[in-house]
Amino acid sequence: MSISFAPLRIPLRRRVQTAVVLQWVFSFLALAQCCIALFIILLFTHFWFVPVLYTTWWFWDRNTPYRGGRSSRFVQSLRLWCYFRDYFPINLVKTADLDPKKNYIFGFHPHGVLVAGAFGNFCTEVTGFREKYPGLKPHMLMLPLWFRIPFFRDYIMSGGLVPSAKESAKYLLSKAEGGNVAVIAIGGAPEALLARPGALTLLLKKRKGFIKLALQFGAPLVPVFSFGENEVFDQVKNPQGSFLRKVQERLQKVMGISLPLFHARGIFQYSFGLIPYRKPIHTVVGKPIDVEKKENPSQEEINEIHQKYIEELTKLFEEHKRKYKIPEDKHLTFI
Repeated sequence: MSISFAPLRIPLRRRVQTAVVLQWVFSFLALAQCCIALFIILLFTHFWFVPVLYTTWWFWDRNTPYRGGRSSRFVQSLRLWCYFRDYFPINLVKTADLDPKKNYIFGFHPHGVLVAGAFGNFCTEVTGFREKYPGLKPHMLMLPLWFRIPFFRDYIMSGGLVPSAKESAKYLLSKAEGGNVAVIAIGGAPEALLARPGALTLLLKKRKGFIKLALQFGAPLVPVFSFGENEVFDQVKNPQGSFLRKVQERLQKVMGISLPLFHARGIFQYSFGLIPYRKPIHTVVGKPIDVEKKENPSQEEINEIHQKYIEELTKLFEEHKRKYKIPEDKHLTFI
């Protein structure tokens, strides 16, 4: 395999963009493990009191992730996220006004490998979410596992991330004065195993928990489609039924996280590596689907809203796909 090296003369701005995206990938893949290692190592040094004090703090603060988290506008507005945004680039597209006196559920599709579009648009403030939707505050839901890791939990909470648990979502949606947005990657970890350039398959047919949640709180549902989300990484072929896919699905059931074998480009060359490709991501936020509050919705009512959600998501995709170079004969597939 021939290697395509990056030119020596590249503007400093682009080099900084690559460095920022590298640290973002590192944060997803290895920062949690480094935090655990640091916590253990400190116990056997003169700084043993740091993990001891942190454990005390951790116990006292253990419920914070499930009560809206602890986002930091300072962290979300850091200049480095502008470089992250411009690397791809990432763009947030508004199609309708949202009432800040209501709480919403954003259904994000597709999951992609590392949900780059969701992170850029809803965990930072550099794509203009607060300007486009004044009075609303997004909270991206993430696997609860990551909120049990010392130091790392505080870092991800600063970006507005909260656990993808019913307790957490219910807290957000029960805010009487409104203003909260629960952003849920509906396909979850299993959908990451489908992510590859050109893929338009979404895990949605049996995903109805978010519909029930919306009905229980009367929270409008907003379909969100992120064009380009699947284009930024390649993935090793893992068709359904293959040995690799069986191993990945087994690990996903045991660990709660999926392990897609993805690859893209490197730091100084474009042929292989774990840094995403420079492909544009356009995250289109659709129109709200009003939901009548039902504390104990029937399965029939859930199915009815679920079907309406699929129809609105499909409509959103079809209305915008030509703008983002999706062929006319390509359509969403739901499994």
